[in-house]
Amino acid sequence: MTDRRGVVAKRAENLMPDVPYVRGWTQARRSASNLASLLTDLGLESDFPGLTADVNVLGDGLVRLGTIRPEAALLLAELITSGLAVEMLDSMAQVPRDALKSRASAA
Repeated sequence: MTDRRGVVAKRAENLMPDVPYVRGWTQARRSASNLASLLTDLGLESDFPGLTADVNVLGDGLVRLGTIRPEAALLLAELITSGLAVEMLDSMAQVPRDALKSRASAA
C-alpha cells in the first residue's frame, strides 16, 4: 500500500543503484533529531522510544515514531493543534499592522 506521496512505500531493505538513499536518510535523521530534542524539552522522550530515521524504496526519508501509547498520540495531536492555533492567531494579528503600514506609507 502506498499513499500519493509514497510515504508508506516499502522500507529500503535491498538498495537499488541510482536511488539517493543517503540524502533521504540524512534529511530524516535531521528531522528525527529535531523532533527528539523538542520532545525531550517537553519531557516526552519516554513516550516515543521508537523514534528513528528511515528511508523507503524511493529514497524518501521517513521519520518513524514507532509504537506509541494512545495517550502519546493524543498528546502529539494536541501539541500540533495548539501550535497551529498560535500560528493562525499570529498571522491574523499581523494583518492589521501590515494594512496600517501600507496606509501610512501611501499618505
